[in-house]
Amino acid sequence: MANLNVAILGAQDYGKDLGKKGTTSDLAFYNLKKGQNTVTFIEPTRYPERLAPLFYAVSIAQKALLIVDQINPAFGESVIMLDCAGLRAGIVILRNYIAREQIAPLVKNTVVDGYEFLEDDKNVIRERFLSDVAAIGTVHDPGTGTMPVDHFFNVRGIGTVVLGSVAEGCIKKHDELMALPGGKAVQVRSIQKHDEDFDCACAGDRAGIALKGIEVDELDRGTILTNDKSIKQVSSITAKADLVKYWPAPLKEGMVLHIGHWMQFVPARIEAAKAEGDWHRTILTVKLDKMLVYRPGSKAVLTYPEGGKLRVVGTLDLP
Repeated sequence: MANLNVAILGAQDYGKDLGKKGTTSDLAFYNLKKGQNTVTFIEPTRYPERLAPLFYAVSIAQKALLIVDQINPAFGESVIMLDCAGLRAGIVILRNYIAREQIAPLVKNTVVDGYEFLEDDKNVIRERFLSDVAAIGTVHDPGTGTMPVDHFFNVRGIGTVVLGSVAEGCIKKHDELMALPGGKAVQVRSIQKHDEDFDCACAGDRAGIALKGIEVDELDRGTILTNDKSIKQVSSITAKADLVKYWPAPLKEGMVLHIGHWMQFVPARIEAAKAEGDWHRTILTVKLDKMLVYRPGSKAVLTYPEGGKLRVVGTLDLP
């Protein structure tokens, strides 16, 4: 079974006509299944009033479905979030008589510039994403696996169950994992994908995993389950930041940004900001409210939720 995660941006409840509704919180999940191929659609239900759900939906996704009903600040912010997250594969649906020429200058030099345009036909969209799943093929198992947790709960007779999408590698039944930050040892008791039992879940799979060795009150959204020893956890970072060209002013000491990586959205206070020449490229030193977990060499998204019309600041190279 292969799975494709798709972020739906720009239209609330669009996913209800594409798949069966599943978990709902500040994110709504819709599941589409045909044979052994599955698509998981993710909508940020509390965006644009809250920025975090937009980041979460995009961070899970392998492809985007961008619905353009109107050209407004939320559209622009969504395009910039997609670009900062590096989500290069996607489909654009234009509605309300909006023409491609109207958005072309707004998405130029972003990942959205390379997206495919389709008509607003739910049957065509479903079949298109299902065909994309069929093209994924077998995921290579490197011997390690990493899954960020987005939901968790206690099930009577089973115990602690977490939901998430595997970010890297494969997680297998009976694997010994670390729950980060912290490093508590847990064991995988069982794995379900779309309500069926499996022995493993690999990159891109959406899975429910029953865990032994940890209680629900020890978990958080953003907890990382992994057996990859190269994954780091840090409480402060000094790294290069690239600010989006629309960001209006240099970053200053004392500002509180949020760093988004996997399912983490961590407050970070700027302790120093040093730029040589163009302030859109600066070396930031930040102190985190809680540990950030990441693979060295990856990128995070910098945001400023207290900002105005634009709250996406740029990207941060994680050392």
